Amino acid sequence: MRFAPSRQSGYGRPRGTSEVGGRMGRGRRSVLDDLAVLPWPVGLAVGALGFLSIRYGLPAWFSRQDGPFAQAFAQSNPVAPLAWIVLAACAIASLVSFLNARRRRRLLDTRTGLDSVAALGWRDFERLVGEAFRRDGYTVEETGLGGADGGIDLVLRKGGRRVLVQCKQWKRDKVPVNVVREMYGLLVAHHADEVRIATVGGFTPDAARFAEGKPISLIDGETLLGMICSAQAAVAASPQRAESAAQVASATTSSAPECPRCGTQMVERKNRQTGSVFWGCPMYPKCRGTIEWK
Repeated sequence: MRFAPSRQSGYGRPRGTSEVGGRMGRGRRSVLDDLAVLPWPVGLAVGALGFLSIRYGLPAWFSRQDGPFAQAFAQSNPVAPLAWIVLAACAIASLVSFLNARRRRRLLDTRTGLDSVAALGWRDFERLVGEAFRRDGYTVEETGLGGADGGIDLVLRKGGRRVLVQCKQWKRDKVPVNVVREMYGLLVAHHADEVRIATVGGFTPDAARFAEGKPISLIDGETLLGMICSAQAAVAASPQRAESAAQVASATTSSAPECPRCGTQMVERKNRQTGSVFWGCPMYPKCRGTIEWK
């Protein structure tokens, strides 16, 4: 039984051939892999249904059949141990789903600026980007097609649209135009509606020019930080997530001023070019209010 991300046949090349980023195919997901990426109550529900069907449903069905074999099966139910195995496996998948969801929430809620985003490894950076989109209402599938070297990392679905995402956890280097071209090729090949590329270090001028007029969204560090801050602000406004809101509040200074434009409590930010510190609105890019640090 495994829970590591595996390649999806809908987004990869045939097994044994290289994909974008030079990685090889891995095959299909198992049922338990699929359960592990669904909300954890789904795994428990599937396990309970499987247990009841095998433990009680099968004997009840055989008891209504004629013949000595059917009656013997109804009396002894030789597959009863399988019911417990199914329940235990689904419970483990549900636990994995719960722990992964909690990790993703904490990963996003504890980001305090671009430096904390840049400090992440490539895998956690991918999880962070996925969680930011998840909180924006997208259904997020971690395909396992990418990796540290590129490819399709996430598939987003919302309102009938399908978006392919590549995450580039590059701290200093800018994403070149050839990466954007490759993702545009994947958009055409997989008949997606849009592609998005998220990075910390930004994009080259050639990459930005190539993306103009195409269904390509280039998400640089500042834009990604704005998405994160918006998601954190939404959590802070939710009474059901008071504990997470407290974590966000403790990560910022208690003397943070209110945004002069929208009145939201501001967060500390740092200009990556000049190194200067300033107060920025957490609702960026919807609100671009700033105050100089004093």
